[in-house]
Amino acid sequence: MESEYIIELKNISKYFGTTCALKTVDLSIRNGEFITLLGPSGCGKTTILRLISGFEQPSGGNVHIGGELVNNVPPEKRHVNTVFQNYALFPHMNVFDNVAFGLKMQKMPKSEIKEKVMQMLSIVGLQDLAGRKPGELSGGQQQRVAIARAVVNNPLVLLLDEPFSALDFKLRKHMQLEIKHLQRRLGITFVFVTHDQEEALAMSDRVVVMNQGSIEQIGSPVEIYEEPSNMFVAQFVGDINVLKGEILETITSDLPDSNHAYRAEVEGQIFSVHSDRKFEKGDKINILLRPEDLKLEEEHLGQSPFLAGEIIETVYKGATVDIAIRLDTGLELIAAEFFNEDDEDIDYTPGERVAVTWINGWEVVLLDEDA
Repeated sequence: MESEYIIELKNISKYFGTTCALKTVDLSIRNGEFITLLGPSGCGKTTILRLISGFEQPSGGNVHIGGELVNNVPPEKRHVNTVFQNYALFPHMNVFDNVAFGLKMQKMPKSEIKEKVMQMLSIVGLQDLAGRKPGELSGGQQQRVAIARAVVNNPLVLLLDEPFSALDFKLRKHMQLEIKHLQRRLGITFVFVTHDQEEALAMSDRVVVMNQGSIEQIGSPVEIYEEPSNMFVAQFVGDINVLKGEILETITSDLPDSNHAYRAEVEGQIFSVHSDRKFEKGDKINILLRPEDLKLEEEHLGQSPFLAGEIIETVYKGATVDIAIRLDTGLELIAAEFFNEDDEDIDYTPGERVAVTWINGWEVVLLDEDA
């Protein structure tokens, strides 16, 4: 039976001398999927890309592409194209010829080559620069040529190693949408590497969060953001507030979709908390809350239970306002609220006393491994 997976890494390890870059990694990527490898520098993201492309061989385990074992298959024999961070363009060729190079090697008719190349240059916004040499382009323009050159060949798998790192903010956003739409139209499997959390969440079908050569969590962008599996994922992906607590007892949940509910002491106050995880009385826990999960009221309007504190500062960000709060326990939190110039409720000032709660059921509860 044909596998639904176009790429399978099975029990992969990779050593560079005595340094372990990957340890017992298992990863299956579906045909036509846009998957992103996300993590800090040195976590193993690019090593996985190089193993798939054939520029590195695993120290242990197997790499399968299209159902075939490719451990010893050289890069040029794999149906994989790579967009590198350093562009790797031919300096003596103009933009058109750089993009057309692979098609010419396939001996495609000139009329088809011209149509395909100009279509790709239009997608990446370089149709008017087809006659320029790479040295006459900006770094961002060179990167777009590299993307066009890779995609025009319709590879089975396209690997992208931080391809937008040289682009300015506005162009980066534009290219994210263009590449995502292009991937949908072509149906090609894209394996994307980035350390930009927002980019990973915006573009991906699934995100693979990596740390120190291991996979910490694999899931949809919603799952990664809203249901982090551990503290590393929670703190690496987006902003997070971490409150300390202790399980006091199991209670009956008042939410229909919650598996377990508990009464817990959180920062000195008693709250009910919900989780898919099972805890025991006395367990030390971390309550994870995104800034947008928090609710603020003037302290005298707060209904128990709540955490009391005061405003440290507010930061206007256009669509949202970030509000820094210092609880009476000393813990500092960040709340985020949508900005409405007619809404006086979020016109907080430093020193103002507030009651802090959160949206019931939006908390993520993890066992405190450090307790």
